[in-house]
Amino acid sequence: MRQVPVLLRITALIPLLYVVLFFTEPSLAFAAPYFEDGFLGLSQKELHEKLGIPEAVRDRKSALRVFTYYPMNDWLKYFSKLVSPENGEDVYTFRRENIEIRYSFGYTVDPNDDSENRLLTVRLVDIEFSQAMPISRLPALIPEFRPSTDPTSPAFRSSTWVLLFKGSPSADARFIVREKGKEQLDWTLCYQLFSLQGLPDRLTTEALIDRVEISTQSLAVVTQRQRHTHEPIVNPYSDQLDRQLAPAKPRVKTIPVPKYAE
Repeated sequence: MRQVPVLLRITALIPLLYVVLFFTEPSLAFAAPYFEDGFLGLSQKELHEKLGIPEAVRDRKSALRVFTYYPMNDWLKYFSKLVSPENGEDVYTFRRENIEIRYSFGYTVDPNDDSENRLLTVRLVDIEFSQAMPISRLPALIPEFRPSTDPTSPAFRSSTWVLLFKGSPSADARFIVREKGKEQLDWTLCYQLFSLQGLPDRLTTEALIDRVEISTQSLAVVTQRQRHTHEPIVNPYSDQLDRQLAPAKPRVKTIPVPKYAE
């Protein structure tokens, strides 16, 4: 019987090997962010491949927004060994339309992973402006911020922030959620716009925003558990807001007719 050369047999098995890997390691074959923002769900390595090496790493020092910033070399050589890796946020700075914009990426890890180099996954994007910007300018300054223009898209507010839901829920996004019982809920892409000076009672597209967070939240949690703190509003990026803000037609006052005694 004629024997097939070993090299030829190995070459013939390569396509089969690719098929096996394709179906046995879907996380590698289908690696992608959870939502259209393009960041949530990326590994730290994938983020670095997309944006480059960060300029710095920051570490939160308290429950408040108090951070210490470290040069990348100092973080890698020393400070990263003092705290858990997921406590460090990668920091990038961009300049757009003469505005300095700082991106900070927060990570999470698989709690069941006990390895020394646990995989870090992006769970939060924190975007800050060098000066407060009106709501209307945010989409031009943040390419990843593409709010819905649908007037029925869920939107909420408080005295200091606006919360906007966008798109359909993602089952995979449960991985980056820390809330208990997350498996029983749907999680959707959210944009949260913060104003340090507070928002006006009558919200307009000229209201000033200092910071934007891109994360995932549950509409059920907002409407059921947080209904006392999250006031439903018209989507500020829909044309319904303009109609709502249109000045009302002034009432025509009639001149009272005096009544005389007969």
